[in-house]
Amino acid sequence: MKNLKLILAAIVVMLFAYACNSFAQVKIGYVDKDGIIKQMPDYKKVEDEYQAYAKLYSDTLQTKDAELKTKAEAFKKQYESAQKMVESGQVKGDADIKKLSDEISDLQKELQTLDDALTVYKQKAQNELIQKQQELLKPLIEKMTKTIEVVAKEMKINFVFNKTDENLIYGDKEFDITFKVLDKMK
Repeated sequence: MKNLKLILAAIVVMLFAYACNSFAQVKIGYVDKDGIIKQMPDYKKVEDEYQAYAKLYSDTLQTKDAELKTKAEAFKKQYESAQKMVESGQVKGDADIKKLSDEISDLQKELQTLDDALTVYKQKAQNELIQKQQELLKPLIEKMTKTIEVVAKEMKINFVFNKTDENLIYGDKEFDITFKVLDKMK
């Protein structure tokens, strides 16, 4: 399926070149962007820094999760105890039952608040980890992209796609028709 997309993209590029009255041969290349990044000398350092950053969130998440589980167990025990007290007749009056019910309700609300806070923290952590990963990889990606451009120009390749997702990484400016399209639209 990916190869089909790459072939279709190549066909579109070639048809485009033909339509622009450019009879020069269009050359297309592709790279494995992720493979290149993982082979770069600085990648190990970036990966280690990311893992250290991620561990901070992981440790906090484990602590918060353990706290929630402990409170849930305490709630379960207190609820079961209250149930037994009511069933055995130790709690008889409406006031005592209401008091017990209010205590259980308060514990339930506290558990729900902790669970909601944990969910929010997980989402925040996930977003910050994605942002940190992008920040750490940015210099590597920029270096790789510049190198791809140099190699493409040396080999007279007009377009370079990423092998895994078929995104255009480099395109010869000669084939960019953005401004021509904008002019036609005016």
